[in-house]
Amino acid sequence: MNLILDVGNTRNKLAVFSENQLLKKYTCNPGDTLDTLNQIYSDYPEIDSCILASVGVLPESVLDLLKERSPVVILDSETRVPFNNGYGSPATLGVDRIALASAAATIYPNNNTLVIDAGSCITYDFISEGNTYMGGAISPGIKMRYKALNDYTANLPLLEPELPLVSTGTDTVSSIQSGVLQAVVFEMEGFISMYREKYADLTVILTGGDAHFLRDSLKSDIFANSNFLLEGLNFILEYNKH
Repeated sequence: MNLILDVGNTRNKLAVFSENQLLKKYTCNPGDTLDTLNQIYSDYPEIDSCILASVGVLPESVLDLLKERSPVVILDSETRVPFNNGYGSPATLGVDRIALASAAATIYPNNNTLVIDAGSCITYDFISEGNTYMGGAISPGIKMRYKALNDYTANLPLLEPELPLVSTGTDTVSSIQSGVLQAVVFEMEGFISMYREKYADLTVILTGGDAHFLRDSLKSDIFANSNFLLEGLNFILEYNKH
């Protein structure tokens, strides 16, 4: 039984898998990670493998507990993965993007796949039909865009994203909502269109914490999968058992 720990910039995600089946998923604040782990180990004493992917800060006490309970794969650029890495600077490729590429290569082998992860940042990752990770793009996430408008102006308020999308804002609040969310949608449609001009058989995956704001607003054909990164981490862990 596998334990997956994804340490993010603002929240931590944990999951328990039995081989490739997701049994349960948890989300917690960084300060609650140790308590969440203790609860997971109590509920699933059969856990015998673990993978850790971190783009945030993880206390030593959490890492110590993980190592006490089972072997831990700490994901980095040297970890064995189920795809060929064609990135120009593989040592700088984020562990989140490595996990997403692993999911794409495993679930959609020999496909041209674009993975869009709408989180703190929006990442675009392209995996070719030869199962080679080619790279992609990084842009500011939805909340980062709202925060930038508030931080760099004197009078614009800090807002949270709201649905439904409006095409024309009729006051400051609705204008910001329209500007931020529609800009993200147009950006995503533009990337999808650009890749589809080159790869007519392109598979597009949308994932990440803000995917639910965008899924129904995109006109392009996509597959939405909120667990894509966790599944990718589990695939890497299974891959490194052999």
